[in-house]
Parts: sequence; structure tokens; C-alpha cells
Amino acid sequence: MSVSLRSLILLPIWISMAQIQQGGPDEKEKTTALKDLLSRIDLDELMKKDEPPLDFPDTLEGFEYAFNEKGQLRHIKTGEPFVFNYREDLHRWNQKRYEALGEIITKYVYELLEKDCNLKKISIPVDATESEPKSFIFMSEDALTNPQKLMVLIHGSGVVRAGQWARRLIINEDLDSGTQIPFIKRAMDEGYGVIVLNPNENYIEVEKPKIPVQSSSDSSDEPAEKRERKDKVSKETKKRRDFYEKYRNPQREKEMMQLYIRENGSPEEHAVYVWDHFIAQSAAEKVFFVAHSYGGLAFVELMIQREADVKSKVAAVALTDSVHNVWHQEAGKTIREWMRENCCNWVSSSEPLDTSVESMLPDCPRVSAGLDTACFSWPTTDRPLCQVVLTGPQHKKTLLPSLHTLSSL
Repeated sequence: MSVSLRSLILLPIWISMAQIQQGGPDEKEKTTALKDLLSRIDLDELMKKDEPPLDFPDTLEGFEYAFNEKGQLRHIKTGEPFVFNYREDLHRWNQKRYEALGEIITKYVYELLEKDCNLKKISIPVDATESEPKSFIFMSEDALTNPQKLMVLIHGSGVVRAGQWARRLIINEDLDSGTQIPFIKRAMDEGYGVIVLNPNENYIEVEKPKIPVQSSSDSSDEPAEKRERKDKVSKETKKRRDFYEKYRNPQREKEMMQLYIRENGSPEEHAVYVWDHFIAQSAAEKVFFVAHSYGGLAFVELMIQREADVKSKVAAVALTDSVHNVWHQEAGKTIREWMRENCCNWVSSSEPLDTSVESMLPDCPRVSAGLDTACFSWPTTDRPLCQVVLTGPQHKKTLLPSLHTLSSL
């Protein structure tokens, strides 16, 4: 919002305060009240009333965008990349538009996982009733029956969902950069079963029910005069509330509430649930994890809760910019020792790829991803993708070099 517009909004209040300050004690009380009112005004909220309606398309075509043959999001008519600042000086509206597009892209990636990668969408909890909240994961046909190897992918925190590494990269770069799809396809080509976790899908949102306001006049045993006073106060309160609501929520956005999904109410819960009901039941002799950012924390929590089982099945773990902390998570000595032998964390660094990076934590090795920013992209088919023939700690010299290509995230 421009400075001049803010001034126009506040000018009447400032004038009133100047006039009142010239009066006596009673006027000073009014000044204090006006100052209190001024301190409570949220100018950004106040300016919502000038926004265009938050009515956005529910398809890519409606936004007039499409993915081209290179997987880049481009405007159908101009061929230009996505423009965030579609309307000047309306950051909140532009952000809402961006979020609406992001939700469409999430569904689009889900479709690609099923159609292009031939993954199955599996509903969880597995014993969910018809009416309770549900989430889902994706699995290859042989995820549970492949006798040799299984790859498990865990993305980070935030708005990303199954099949994504970074929504921003999908929108601003391309599908290969921001999704797990190239990696899934290559892993399947190399004989892996694949399970794609969905750790951020922890709840569903439903509209918050409106609580009916009961009239105080129903109390027939109260004196009429008292009922009238209470009704008057109630009406004044409602009037003030409606006045505030007009500015707080001018777009009449729905008030939502969250219904959490049983045993999947957090990324950590989700990782444990998928382990218990799918990964632990798989026939694979060796399981390999690729976990980015908060996904690394979720994996460490899984180890803490299922240490013996994880050690018996997991051969190697590739972490990228993992935010786990073995001290805060209270990982025991045996877990830290196992991580030193079986995990590697590729972190943002300007050092050459695979250069050792100092860590204050006594867990897995940290090495450079060859990138000094968090702008990651997964390797495409024209680059040496994971020869993720990860063979386990007994072949560590071949294990770690083969893992490093995962970190071109």
C-alpha cells in the first residue's frame, strides 16, 4: 500500500487527536482511547477491502498456463514464464493466486505419478472408515514384492506433497527440477521398487461450523428491564463485531478447521506408519532412502522408534540438506554409529562436489553438493543419475560416490 493511501486512511484520526489534545482531562482520555484504536489498526488487513475477489481458476488452462515439451510452465498465449506480480501493489492477492496455482500443480504431479510413472495411489490409514480423514502414498507395482531392492523417497516440509521436491522450482524452472519424477523413472529402470511418501498431508480442512448465538430474552424468569439491557448490550457487541469483521475478512473467506489424519498427523508419524504397514512388510532384501531437508529429520525419528528393524533392512541413506539433529532428537550412540557408516548428507556449499564439510554433530558424514544455495534440481536423464545400485556399507567406496548424484538436488 502506498504511503499516500495510508495517510488518507489515518488522517481523520490524526486530526481528531490534534484537536482533542488541546482540551482538558476528559479530552486526554479520549486521546488515549484514540491512540489505543490506532495501535489496533492493521493496515494490511484494512486494505483487504480494496482487493479483487479471490476467485481463481481451478485448472491450468483457466490460468492460461501449460507445461511445454521441456516441462516448463509457460503462458499459453505469450509463451512467457509465470509472473508472480500479476497485479501491482497487491502482494496478498498475488500470493493467493500463486497458492491457487500451486494446488493445481500438486494435483497435476499426482496425475503424472500415476500415468507417467505407473505408480499406484494407496489410501492410508489402511483400515480407515468411510467418513474419517485420509491421506495417501504412491507405490510401484512391485514395491512390496521386489525381492532385491526398494527405494523410498521423502520430501521436505512446507507446501510440497508426494512427488515434489520444490513447488517453486516446478513453477519457475521445470518439472524435472522440482519433481521426483526423473528419479522415480530411473530407479524403476534400474530394477527398484519405489515408495513415495506424502509426509505433509497430515490433515484435511473443513469449514468451521458457525456457533448459533442464543438470545438472552429466552430467560423468562429475568425482569423485563434486565432482559432489555442485556439485549441492548448484545446488539451493540454484534454491531462492533460485524464492523471489525468487515475489515478483517472483507472477502468473506471461509473460517476453516483442521481434522488430523489418524497416525499420520505429522511427518514423523507418517514415516513410522508407512514403515510399519508397507516398508517393513516388503520382500526387498535392501531398502534405500533418499530424504531431503525435514525428510532427514523424519528418517532419524523413524530410526529412534524402530532402530532394530531399520538396521536389518536399510542398506544406505542419501540425505540432502537434512535438518535432523541427533542431539535434539536424542538419538542414541548405536544410531549415531550406524548413521556414520550408512548415511551421507550432501549440503549446500560452494566447495567442489563431495568435499568434506565440517559438522559439529557426531553422526553421518557431511559433504558438499557443489551448490552454495538451496536452489536444487534433481539430475535429468542427460546427466549421470544415481547409479543407485547402492550396495551397502560393505562396499562403501562405491556406495558414497554413487550417492553423490542424488545431491544434485
